[in-house]
Amino acid sequence: MILLPVLNEEDGLERVLHTIPHMQLKESGWSSSVVIIDGNSSDNSRKIGKESGCEVLVQPTKGKGEAIRVGFEYAIKNQFDAVVMFDADQTYHPEDMLKMLPQLESGQIIVGNRLTNQMHPHAMTTQNWIGNHLLTWSAVMLFGLEIHDVCSGYWIFDKEAIKKMNLNSMDFEIEAEMYAECAVANIQLRNYPIRYQPRIGQPKLGSIRDGSSILKKLIIRRLFPHPVDAELGRGKLSLQPNQ
Repeated sequence: MILLPVLNEEDGLERVLHTIPHMQLKESGWSSSVVIIDGNSSDNSRKIGKESGCEVLVQPTKGKGEAIRVGFEYAIKNQFDAVVMFDADQTYHPEDMLKMLPQLESGQIIVGNRLTNQMHPHAMTTQNWIGNHLLTWSAVMLFGLEIHDVCSGYWIFDKEAIKKMNLNSMDFEIEAEMYAECAVANIQLRNYPIRYQPRIGQPKLGSIRDGSSILKKLIIRRLFPHPVDAELGRGKLSLQPNQ
């Protein structure tokens, strides 16, 4: 299952969908299904997804964290073997999954590392580059689990790893919480260098407030390892029908 959390991404969504390597995945033995979790977009994102043959689900409210949790619930319910997740703004290269998936083992998670020499020189501001390094360093200091890019939006999950995820994030702190959960639940995490390029459309993340929220989530999960919400697979998040 290819999971795309979407909120007003009509500018880049169609291009992203056209670059997903379905044929190569099939040749490698993977059957690919694209599932869009829409945060109640006000543009044509849902229409583009539906016309492209994707499964389009509308999340209860909005926020990337909720979208990913809804996607995980769907993956568990429909018994997908693995989930590939990345943003639909054309910052990531879907083709990178062709090199990452063969390395995925049972119960494992692979995180794409953007902070390498493969990053486009204009893909990230200096402030964001510094912020990403500081947050990654803080995460490792708090939990001791190696990760090279804690805010990366490109993750690949084995089905057994998803079942262990216990999350309650609603927004952009979700990646940091997934990392923390790997440390708490003893989920094996691997890092893989990926390409990263400037996004299409208006940015939704990058302020000091966003960085503070991410750091706050890391600290909270260090102090309180188990969130209040029920574990995934318990049917706590209801989906709205696609309209």
